[in-house]
Amino acid sequence: MASRSRAHTALAALREDLAGEVFAPGDPGYDDARAVFNAAIDRHPAVIAQCADVTDAVRAVRFARELDLRIAVRGGGHGVDGAAVADGALVVDLRRMHGVTVDPSAEAVRVEGGATMSRLDRATQPYGLATTGARASTTGVGGFVLGGGTGWLDRAFGLAVDNLIAVELVTADAERVHANADENPELFWALHGGGGNFGIATALTLELHELPEFSVARLLCLPEYGPDVVRAFREIIRNGPDEVGGAVLYLTGPPAESVPLCGALLTYVGGETGLRKLAEPLLALPHERDVVTTLPYADAQCMLDPPSGLRSHWSAECLSDLPDALVDVFCARGDTMPVPGDSRHVLYPLGGAIAAGPGEYPAPYRSAPWTVHPVAFWPDPADDEPNRAWVRSACADVRPWSTGDVHLNSIGDEGPERVRAGLGAGNLLRLEKVKRAYDPDNVFRFNHNIKPV
Repeated sequence: MASRSRAHTALAALREDLAGEVFAPGDPGYDDARAVFNAAIDRHPAVIAQCADVTDAVRAVRFARELDLRIAVRGGGHGVDGAAVADGALVVDLRRMHGVTVDPSAEAVRVEGGATMSRLDRATQPYGLATTGARASTTGVGGFVLGGGTGWLDRAFGLAVDNLIAVELVTADAERVHANADENPELFWALHGGGGNFGIATALTLELHELPEFSVARLLCLPEYGPDVVRAFREIIRNGPDEVGGAVLYLTGPPAESVPLCGALLTYVGGETGLRKLAEPLLALPHERDVVTTLPYADAQCMLDPPSGLRSHWSAECLSDLPDALVDVFCARGDTMPVPGDSRHVLYPLGGAIAAGPGEYPAPYRSAPWTVHPVAFWPDPADDEPNRAWVRSACADVRPWSTGDVHLNSIGDEGPERVRAGLGAGNLLRLEKVKRAYDPDNVFRFNHNIKPV
């Protein structure tokens, strides 16, 4: 009875102190506040603190520690495992903290922890500047960057985490900490791929690059031409400059309807004329439609935005090469995508500035030249197992060519060995020591967890 009274008093104080809003079970708005991107996930936190500023985040952590509650951190975007919301935990929801401040003279940007890629890109675009973002505008910047971060600009500008200048963090002890190359350098190193294990990232400062023009070439083909599309795309990447990137993918849903189509998306840090020349081998293939154009980078970020309100599952495998035999395997699995739904079987290149980037960070996948990323979306719970099985099969198909590494942002909860593969076995003990220093009680555990050594 005493503990219930203490919890009631603490919750009342939190409601009073927070500039943002607090939701508990039974409150109006609680169900909306706990809903996550993946409709297959239905979790019930003890308390949700929608923080308006960093002071709110500090107060929320103190509340959780007082009541011995575990803490889940919700940034601005989406994750397949819904780790941002946990049963019986306090959720520190940063989505109200979405400010973006550009310093064009320093070619840097400060991004609050709840901002999405769309907010970041639209803030930097008027200055002709950009940094490596995700392949969807709805991705949260914080989790994306701290998990490594690959996207349309990575071959030109490196992984998102390669552009990280500083992080502002609230620790498990409710302390505000600043990390950069000179201040708390060991923590700063761990944040280059270690994700949300070390605290609540309330703001990140990122390096910007000049991006005066950005162009895309998109085409859709019937599935029988898929192998030709993938091989043509492969050769463009192999022989082209680092400024060219993109993806090939099979997709269902509109405009594919009930039959998967094969698509190619070629991206270019430059103008339409240069891209047209690069894209000639693709455009020469039989196809149903094509678009080649220069457009604002922030608009390009929306091209593969995931559908909302559906059940979802995805995974990934990093590849050592892309031989013809693997092309055939990839395309054959693309032909078996479950319908109905809005799924994608994606193959995207790495290399370029990613491979040339700093090798000391816990991002072992940077040496892989290609990644396969099967993504399933579907509406009906009765179709859960067929869709999840298709994702598992798509990864199993390409495993003979796998490097063994994985980009943790591209998978859900697949067990501790996959976490080790995403961080690098040689980095794990060092990461565990940093975890012990900043979160010895493993308060932040609803992620690809690093346990304190």
